[in-house]
Amino acid sequence: MEETDVLVIGGGPAGYVTAIRAGQLGRSVTLVDRSDIGGTCLNHGCIPSKALIDAADDVHAIRNGGGRGIDADVDVDFDQLTSWKDGVVRRLTKGVEKLCRANGVTFREGTARLVDEHRAEIDDHGTGATDAIAFDHAVLATGSRPIELPGFSFDDDPILNAKGALDLETVPDELAVVGGGYIGMELSTMFSKLGADVTVVELLESPLPRYSDDLTQPVQRQAEKLGLSFRFGQVATGWERTGDGKLRLTTEAADPDTGEDAAESLTADEVLVAVGREPVSDTAGLDALDVERDEDGFVETDEFGRTSVDHLFAVGDVAGEPMLAHEGSAAGAVAAEVIAGEAPDPVGTVPSVVFTDPEIGSVGLTESQARERGYEPTIGEFPFRASGRALAANTRTGSVKLVADAESGAILGGQIVGPEASELTGEIALAVEQGLTLSDVASTVHAHPTLAEAVMEAAHSGLDQPIHTFNR
Repeated sequence: MEETDVLVIGGGPAGYVTAIRAGQLGRSVTLVDRSDIGGTCLNHGCIPSKALIDAADDVHAIRNGGGRGIDADVDVDFDQLTSWKDGVVRRLTKGVEKLCRANGVTFREGTARLVDEHRAEIDDHGTGATDAIAFDHAVLATGSRPIELPGFSFDDDPILNAKGALDLETVPDELAVVGGGYIGMELSTMFSKLGADVTVVELLESPLPRYSDDLTQPVQRQAEKLGLSFRFGQVATGWERTGDGKLRLTTEAADPDTGEDAAESLTADEVLVAVGREPVSDTAGLDALDVERDEDGFVETDEFGRTSVDHLFAVGDVAGEPMLAHEGSAAGAVAAEVIAGEAPDPVGTVPSVVFTDPEIGSVGLTESQARERGYEPTIGEFPFRASGRALAANTRTGSVKLVADAESGAILGGQIVGPEASELTGEIALAVEQGLTLSDVASTVHAHPTLAEAVMEAAHSGLDQPIHTFNR
């Protein structure tokens, strides 16, 4: 029987980082995944979507550059674009494979399931054989999968999840998107910029319901400028093919008390369902070890990823919110260090970002959350319309907001909506994690002209010392 110190089940950002870190710490490691290494994020989510989003942004910028004297027509070869996207993914997966090998990790393509406390079976997808493997510690990193709606099976050709949408061979003329969360809004914006007529059906009354209105309203306004249509307060109830090969999607009011008509319909070539994700915790044999899970199927862990079974850990999406690749990677490194006898700190501040237009970045506490926790917050804010770099780049929408404790000046959190919010959030995350104050950030000289100056300017504003703007 094969033996290993650490068995990692799942090769996404949480799993492969766990494996690499455990290998660096001198443990023998076997990493098992049912498909290509890198998981959903690298192969079917984060990376391919951002590749296409970036390309769509370029197309939109060129087509809408008339105000700056740029007037051009753009021909998008979508087949070539998707081939380029696939090449980006292949390059990164090969890189991860090399990193695993360099750190002594053995990769097995197959499905692993626990059969008792220190033994698992691996169904080898290459040979069809089933092998047993003994382990001292196991780490569950099986990730998550898209939630299906009743009547909208992903096995039906016109019904897409995010993976299917990213694998389309052509840009649909009409696209219906069910769900206005971050996946739905990112892909809606991308396809709209590439020429699709997009309608978003959302249960609630605004997009991106996890974020505050001051962050989501600029995104909704820009989406509507791009031509997106929204059906808020609606649920998708069914679909059918029409005689001309189109799809007819039926929707109803989520709240029947609104008095709206019982049913409406819209036509589309494809339907993307993006209503959330659920944990993949039913394939790894957890019942054999009586591992505790919550009512939604997420594996319950302590702050270091340890489950109710002392030598079994769970990291990434399968362990619950926040279901973010970078949180999973950080949690995987922590779990590996605990297994190796180290004493790491638990995962700290975790930023979240949305790659819409404009982008959203959020980290730490919002103003309302700070008040709920007993702080008296002071707010520093700087609009991008006052940023020389933003104006020079023709991206003036949005602002940077810092939330700090009025008494100590310690930065508690920050929210950004605007250009490069995904990049700028990193500085705020560092400030929150290290307990920096508004004065620390304000006194740090930032290069000019850069978007990052907006964070410094927001700190000045929080100190009531605004330089390039007026305080509210």
